[in-house]
Amino acid sequence: MRKYEIMYIIRTDIEEEVVTSTIEKFQNIINNGGEITKNNVMGKRKLAYEINKFRDGIYVLVHFNATPAVVVELDRVLKISDEIIRYMIVKDVA
Repeated sequence: MRKYEIMYIIRTDIEEEVVTSTIEKFQNIINNGGEITKNNVMGKRKLAYEINKFRDGIYVLVHFNATPAVVVELDRVLKISDEIIRYMIVKDVA
């Protein structure tokens, strides 16, 4: 298994229950073939620039170990999720 890091930004115009279920959905995908080593919900922050008419977002940072197949599935689900403004998955080299 390889080490990865993902940061994604959730829209702020949705209810708190939807935010919680979105975070749990991505945690379940990671736990299906890997393990989460650190999960940090950074909360609502102002974006550096406007994205799709949003000026704020809820930032979530997750460090995890997984196989490349888990990362491919996570990428696929993140692309089609309406709750996500932006995301980035990188290999954790450190």
